[in-house]
Amino acid sequence: MAAMCPECDSDIDIDEADVDIGDELSCSECGALLSVATIAPLELELADDDDEDEDDDEEEEEEEEDDDEDAEEEEDDDWGDRDDGD
Repeated sequence: MAAMCPECDSDIDIDEADVDIGDELSCSECGALLSVATIAPLELELADDDDEDEDDDEEEEEEEEDDDEDAEEEEDDDWGDRDDGD
């Protein structure tokens, strides 16, 4: 059966028995990353690239947390080095 690419409107031949909802494939014409939205009728939608973005966001958050911890440790060290005049 053929489904239509939502990006370039070209027909994509897909065997319904070989795909499940959520499966990802790419359009041979435009290269768009597609996801199976429904099986009957067979419809495709543009796949979310958010998975990659979420991974990047998680890495950035971890780096920021590490930087915050380092800054707190440096502040603690500064307090320990001060002479309060007693």
